[in-house]
Formats: sequence, C-alpha cells, structure tokens
Amino acid sequence: MQIYPTDLTDSQWAKIEKMFDIKKRKRKHSLREVLNALFYITKSGIQWRMLPKEYPKWQLVYYYFRKWTVEGLIEEVHEFLRSLCRQQSGRALSPSLGLIDSQSVKTSSMTQEKGYDGGKKIQGRKRHIVTDTMGFIMAIIVHSADLQDREGAKMVLQELRFKFPRLRKILADGGYTGDLALWLLKLTGWTLEIVSKVAGVGGFNVIPKRWIVERTLGWFNFNRRLAKDYELNTECSTAFIHLTMCRIMLNRVRK
Repeated sequence: MQIYPTDLTDSQWAKIEKMFDIKKRKRKHSLREVLNALFYITKSGIQWRMLPKEYPKWQLVYYYFRKWTVEGLIEEVHEFLRSLCRQQSGRALSPSLGLIDSQSVKTSSMTQEKGYDGGKKIQGRKRHIVTDTMGFIMAIIVHSADLQDREGAKMVLQELRFKFPRLRKILADGGYTGDLALWLLKLTGWTLEIVSKVAGVGGFNVIPKRWIVERTLGWFNFNRRLAKDYELNTECSTAFIHLTMCRIMLNRVRK
C-alpha cells in the first residue's frame, strides 16, 4: 500500500523485487519499505534523522543504502530499468548515439572532493553524464568542480568502453572542443561531434538532440536531494542520482 507518492506501486515492485530479496528470509521490515524510504529521501531532500515514522528506522535505511551502494546493487537496478525501458519502446538495448554534458552544483561544508568552477562560479562538484536519446543515463562520474569539462569527459567516456557495442557517436557542446575528439577516436573508434548554437540566433534556442541531455540534468532539480550535493563522498552522490533515475524509469515502465 502506498503511503507517500514516492512509494512503489505493486506493479513497480514486482519488476525489481527479485533483484533485492533473493534469499526470501523473514524480516521485520521488507526491503520494499527500505527502498520506499530511499525514494522519499531522494525526492524530499530531508536529513536521514528526519525520516517519517511510517518507514523503518533511519539507521536501518542508511545501512542498506551504503550496503547496496558498495555492492553495486543500486546501479544494477538502474541498468536493468534502462534496458527494460528501451526494450519496451522498441529500441536496441545498446544505443548507437550518446550525449554528454555536465552540471556544477554547490556542496555542503563537510563534503570531500570539491573545488571551484570558475566558469559557473560555483564551489562544489561537477556531475558528468552521458545519456542515450531517451535521456536515460549510460554513464556518470561525479568529480570536483574545478576539473575542466574536457578532462571530466575523459573519465566518464572511459566508463562506456565495452558496455555498448552499437555506440558510434557522442554529441557534445562547445566546451568539449580541442583534442578530446582525437583522444576518443584513438581510444574507442567513436566520433565526437560538437553541436553548437545556430550562428546569428540570439537568446534561447533548442539545439537538436542536445536538449535531451540537458533535460536529464533538469530532472535532477525536481529532486531536492540533488539540488545541492550533501554527500560526504562522490560514491553516495552517484547512488542518489541512480535512485532518481530509477524512479523516473519505473514511472515509465508499462505494466
């Protein structure tokens, strides 16, 4: 039964249940309740200790969050849901086109691995993502904001190697010019295409395909846990982004 709008429906839980409760042992709180609590934290942005009493104790929820993050289970569920969404839309599991972009966000005072982004004038971290043409994340790296886009791009693009056999081209904006295209071609054989704004057109204008990755970054802003990076390490930051995308994809999966 749903208590909050972020809670999983029965059909949504049925899609991923087998990935969480393999041993089927008896528990005081089901893993579905734990996952519901994590989705609530991701959407509302509350502190762990402020978790509503309808959910398991925050210490238990945090324990599973760290456990699933370290074991890679949250990322595994994310990968499964992306494949399922692509399959249901009639697309190949491996995209042939990727889109890359980054987003700089402020961090809390206790955060590690942070720096100053002179271009955006933000002290914090940078989220580097590559998405498919549906806007779903193919790879993500969270790093210090003082790292240039071209260097951060190399980190996230290396995450794509050997994962998507049909991938042939990456679209990027003007911040990725320079030797990145040659580096990518030598490393993977993929083409990096710079898509810029139309010359002579002022103000806001939609750039074909490029808007998709920008929309994905915009989705993050609807989840308060991602409005600012509160996590001590980048591993937890990445996990909350994966949780955000899992909710989005679960809402798109057909019954």
